[in-house]
Amino acid sequence: MTIKTVFLFFLLGIGFSDDKSSDSTIFYEHNAKTIDGQITSMEEYRGIVNVASKCGFTPQYEGLQRLHENYGESLAVLGFPSNDFFWQESGTNSEIQIFCKLNYGVTFQMFEKIHVKGKNQHPIYKWLSDSSLNGWNEKIPSWNFCKYLIDEKGKLLEYYNMRTAPEDTAITRHLRNNLTSGPIRSVN
Repeated sequence: MTIKTVFLFFLLGIGFSDDKSSDSTIFYEHNAKTIDGQITSMEEYRGIVNVASKCGFTPQYEGLQRLHENYGESLAVLGFPSNDFFWQESGTNSEIQIFCKLNYGVTFQMFEKIHVKGKNQHPIYKWLSDSSLNGWNEKIPSWNFCKYLIDEKGKLLEYYNMRTAPEDTAITRHLRNNLTSGPIRSVN
């Protein structure tokens, strides 16, 4: 199995009983349901972003897709839709999937809609925003399209807010300097 760095770019939030432990200190011990309803271990991936279809930051899907295309051998871009911010992701999982594919050509892994904050916060986002679990970060997503970078060992490396574009130099510099293999192809 190829180990990848994970870049999560969506925030979702619905609690899953399938999760191994919400008190885990290693990200890859968590599970989540894909947008198709399959329970998937985070061990298969390595990044996280919360997303929404009716948000001013929705065009960031394009940049996230380019990261997926350019760094796909060593970076997994994972999308977690969330309706936690002014109901900007009100569609069903199927509608979200179709929207992302048709409008932005999304081929990276999307997960089902979840809560990224509040009492029903998904265990993955609890881990991402609790320093006693992840080692340093207390920031919960403040809006859709917040981004988290997790290394191949399951350690949270970086948090980027929604205003940081996926291809911002803060992110791409980190990827170029720290991934085991660089971009696999360039985007025109």
